[in-house]
Amino acid sequence: MRIFLLLFLLFPLAELALLIKVGSSIGVLPTILLLIISGMAGILLMRLAGFATAWRARERLARGELPEREMLQGLMMALAGGLLFLPGFLSDVVALLVLFPPTRKLFLGFVGRRVEAQAQRRRAFADDLRQQQEHRDGPQRPNVIEGEWERRDK
Repeated sequence: MRIFLLLFLLFPLAELALLIKVGSSIGVLPTILLLIISGMAGILLMRLAGFATAWRARERLARGELPEREMLQGLMMALAGGLLFLPGFLSDVVALLVLFPPTRKLFLGFVGRRVEAQAQRRRAFADDLRQQQEHRDGPQRPNVIEGEWERRDK
């Protein structure tokens, strides 16, 4: 959580410093044009990523598979588009790293491992809670409602 606070404070400062540095090197007008072009590219990328993700997810669902990989890739493409839309060159570099397929594949692997580890921790925690409850209350019996019924066909 602290890292997010640190990034929230340092990222805009780094973006501003880089904008000033680039603006003093190439000039104000080319810097503004680069920012406008990257923003337009970000908007276009977000639109295309949304359509492509929906298309791939629909294909996987039609085959009876879960589209978790496609949804995560689409989310990353939308994140890259949002970073391109933000004014600044540091966010553009991060967006290009997310867009580059080998880097994106590494990032997807990292995120997949983190999600799996989190799921394992939650599963272990839930098992511990269940064992504690069974120890305290005794073994759980299924909820069964006894009754009589008869079938009446016309």
